[in-house]
Amino acid sequence: MLQVEIIYLGGEKESYYKDAASEYIKRLGAFCTFSEKVIKDEKLPQNPSENVINAALEKEADRVLAELKHKNLKIAMCIEGKQMSSEELAEVFDSVPMRGLSGITFIIGSSEGLSERVKKACDLRLSMSKMTFPHRLARVMLLEQIYRGFSICAGKKYHK
Repeated sequence: MLQVEIIYLGGEKESYYKDAASEYIKRLGAFCTFSEKVIKDEKLPQNPSENVINAALEKEADRVLAELKHKNLKIAMCIEGKQMSSEELAEVFDSVPMRGLSGITFIIGSSEGLSERVKKACDLRLSMSKMTFPHRLARVMLLEQIYRGFSICAGKKYHK
C-alpha cells in the first residue's frame, strides 16, 4: 500500500478544520497508509520586514528538510506550482511505484509559504489555484484531492 504523508507548518486551532480533515483521513485508510507531521511555524511580528520573513522561512526549512524521506516523491504546495486536474494528480499517484518510490510527501508551508530551499528539495511544485487560501483550509482541500485521486485510481464514482 502506498504511503502518503503531509508535512505542514502550524497546526489546527479551529475544530471545523480538524473535523473535515479527520473525515478524509478516515476515508484514505482504504487506499493508502497515511501520516501527518505538524512542524512548528515561526511566530512573526505584526508587520514583518522581508528579511524577517525570509529568516523565519529558513528556520522552518531546516525543520521541514529534516523530516523528508528520500524514498518518497516530494511535492511542495505553492502558488507558483503546476496546476493539475484531479485526474492528472491520480496519474501521479499511479506513477510512484513505477519510479521505485515508496510514497508521496506533500508539504504545506506556513502562512508565509515555503523557503526556496524546501521547494528545490521537492520533485514537484503543485498549486491548487491561483487564488489564495488559508493554509489550514489548504490542508483540508489537499486531503480531499488526495482522496479524490485515489478514488479515480480505483475506478470509484466519487470524483464525478
